[in-house]
Amino acid sequence: MTLTYLCSLPLPDAWFDELQKRMPDVAVHRMTPDAVPPAPEVLAAVDLLHTSEWLPRADEVPGVRLVQLDTSGVDHVRGTSLWESGVPIATLGGIAPVPMAEYALMSILELAHRMPLIERHRADRSWPSNAERLASLTPRQLAGSTVAIVGYGRIGREISRLATTFGMHVLGVSRSGTRVAVAEKFDTGRQAPDNDPAELFPIDRLDEVLRRSDFLVVVVPLTELTRGLIGPAQLDLLPPGAFVVNIARGGIVDEAALLDRLRDGRVGGVALDVFDEEPLGAGSVWWTEPGALITPHVAGLAPQYHAQTLDLVVENLTRLAENRPLLNEVDRAAGY
Repeated sequence: MTLTYLCSLPLPDAWFDELQKRMPDVAVHRMTPDAVPPAPEVLAAVDLLHTSEWLPRADEVPGVRLVQLDTSGVDHVRGTSLWESGVPIATLGGIAPVPMAEYALMSILELAHRMPLIERHRADRSWPSNAERLASLTPRQLAGSTVAIVGYGRIGREISRLATTFGMHVLGVSRSGTRVAVAEKFDTGRQAPDNDPAELFPIDRLDEVLRRSDFLVVVVPLTELTRGLIGPAQLDLLPPGAFVVNIARGGIVDEAALLDRLRDGRVGGVALDVFDEEPLGAGSVWWTEPGALITPHVAGLAPQYHAQTLDLVVENLTRLAENRPLLNEVDRAAGY
């Protein structure tokens, strides 16, 4: 049976050439650069729709058997007719564990070594005295400290692997609090669940975890369960001077509460790659806030994106052809 593949993404010509080479029996269709949908007869024949923001009505793609998203999150798909249709939806999850883990460790190292304060000295061209350096720029020791990773899946395991090399103790928080099989998940990370030394907790024991955490890394998907998960009460459970890193989505961490605690010293520093409103406005206080590392939603950018995305698409096309379970299929009940 010939499968029909339709892509709405502006991928390079070489990507599609390689796809056709690896899947010669697949009919490959691309959206035009101005995003004009193909003819209705092509839409009607689509088996796999590879897309991000372009989401046709379910009745426009009546034969679709898989919607392959170019995103790890699915919050933008909820409420659409494709979501309500029950057609399998797969995410891009597993592409970015390595770069996201590296970003998380970069943030932990920069916060521990007081880089936000050092950068302010640089901006002011001020050289602190010996007493000032000892008082405010002495780094936090990583060895023996505890990092909590809220959202403990493929990315969390890779963060754990790196954190462990620095002598940190890892607390992983997930919905179930157990190590789960990853046979039907795409994963470019380097740590298998069986080799993971982290101490795992279910989400309903989050308060217990926060009380023990010198560093808090948030990487959980945005769902109805996780929206507002880290609010004022949760932040107040952290030990004084704890650091917070958010590489998940805006809406999970209460930004106003975090800002208050950063300013009064209850939180020692923050690294934020995601925000409630993106792009972050030029007038946002976060751009110049002392103690904050700010980046424009770049933690998940993957250097091997094209090659890894191609591997995922080829694998799911192959599984469709063979009627096997799909990689990265969304659990609609869980929301990711």
